[in-house]
Amino acid sequence: MGHAGMAAAAVRYLRSAGEPRTAGPVDPLPRPDLRAVGDDERAPIDPAEFRRVLGNFATGVTVITAPAPATTPDSTPGTPSGFACQSFAALSLDPPLIAFMVARTSTTWPRIARAGVFCVNVLGAHQGDLCRRFAVSGSDKFAGVDHEPSPVSGSPRLAGATAWIDCAVHAVHTGGDHLIVVGRVNALGTPDADPDGNGGAPLLFHRGRFGDFTV
Repeated sequence: MGHAGMAAAAVRYLRSAGEPRTAGPVDPLPRPDLRAVGDDERAPIDPAEFRRVLGNFATGVTVITAPAPATTPDSTPGTPSGFACQSFAALSLDPPLIAFMVARTSTTWPRIARAGVFCVNVLGAHQGDLCRRFAVSGSDKFAGVDHEPSPVSGSPRLAGATAWIDCAVHAVHTGGDHLIVVGRVNALGTPDADPDGNGGAPLLFHRGRFGDFTV
């Protein structure tokens, strides 16, 4: 159905809204056609300018972790996986869903995908160095890092984080050069030692630098 057909369906819907409840059923609006964007349709946006402008949006910082695999191809002990992630958001209350974005070139994501579960660790204002550790690939990120298994998935729950969210992979969608990962929340909480039960001050990222929150 073209634009004219979609417009006609919309008009039928609007007209029916003013009719008595005994009116016949309304035709559903059609699904839009989905297709790939051609190279000649791409907006002339410079990647550096894109980063600069979007960098004005301050975000929290998380570390996404997954448990060590039960077995490895060479039968050596497996190690947990994790990476720093600022593209994180709450998605749905019912059912409880969260989402994060990860680059399609990530070498850590395939290990998390194979595990099928993960834990979101919301970093505190004092954990900038920990974030930098998990932002670097090719190193033992968990060496010397205090952590314990999250209650459902067993994914590493990092000590000092202001909150943790234990999830199972619910869905994965493509989004350009990134993947959009939707997680189903199975358990969550804040540190037991926190007197307010709200977690501590968060670590923030803005214009390429770490900072904290002040009232």
